[in-house]
Amino acid sequence: MTETLFVCVPGDPVGKGRPRVRMMAAKGKKPVPMLYTPKETVEYEQRIAYEAGMSMRGAELFSGPVELKLQIFMPIPVSYTKAKKAAARLGKLVPTKKPDLDNVLKAICDAFNGVVWIDDTQVVDCHVTKRFSDNPCVMCQVSAIEGMQGLQEDLAAACAEVDDLFV
Repeated sequence: MTETLFVCVPGDPVGKGRPRVRMMAAKGKKPVPMLYTPKETVEYEQRIAYEAGMSMRGAELFSGPVELKLQIFMPIPVSYTKAKKAAARLGKLVPTKKPDLDNVLKAICDAFNGVVWIDDTQVVDCHVTKRFSDNPCVMCQVSAIEGMQGLQEDLAAACAEVDDLFV
């Protein structure tokens, strides 16, 4: 396992879409609701998994707690004036339109399952930013968090002491 992994997902960031419902009916049977993931979400998560797999280069999956840092770079709208484009490049103007930052995070986390880490429940620290760029992409940094076991034991001992005060 590597201590830190960097993954770049080129192209316009895509937020994870909500599951859709389609009614399916067999001959002579009552229609049954079927859930499915939107095609755009499936394709984006496949692209993320591919880029992550290339970055992993066969390394072991992260198995303990991890920190995830994401930098989401959105395309600068072509409708912006030269002044607005310049402000966007300098970070003085930030994207406040879709996709939502949290939905991009969900897509990344779900796509990393089984490719980078065992499960996205391992992400215990997260920092995400969304900015404009001439080169839209999502830059990801995954870092193993060492020493969490000792911290957990210290925290448990401190909680036990507090509990004793209220007994």
